[in-house]
Amino acid sequence: MKKLEDIGFLVARILMPVLFIVAGWGKITGYAGTQQYMEAMGVPGFLLPLTILLEFGGGLAILFGFLTRFTAIATAIFTLITAFVFHSNFSVAGNDINFMKNLTISGGYLLLFITGPGAYSLDRLLNKKW
Repeated sequence: MKKLEDIGFLVARILMPVLFIVAGWGKITGYAGTQQYMEAMGVPGFLLPLTILLEFGGGLAILFGFLTRFTAIATAIFTLITAFVFHSNFSVAGNDINFMKNLTISGGYLLLFITGPGAYSLDRLLNKKW
């Protein structure tokens, strides 16, 4: 049963960050447009590099199980904040679904924060709890 659990953690860590890696890459390649959108929503554009670091870098960190607990809690908090900042106007089509999606993602990352990365991770290989 432990082997199945370890494989389950690995599969979860592969699936969970896909959205963030793709979104982070999109922000890198569409930097100016993303910065304008953030500023239009009242978020200072100077926060974009930190957003990219969390989405793209943090996504890769989760994928490989590196700094997992720290990255997972940071991502959970970030995703809750973005739910309220970018998706709380329910008169805009799709925001209700995106808001609930963000809540769900935050729950998953909170669970990853609590459980850790599993056996097949750089954290485990390095014997780090972070």
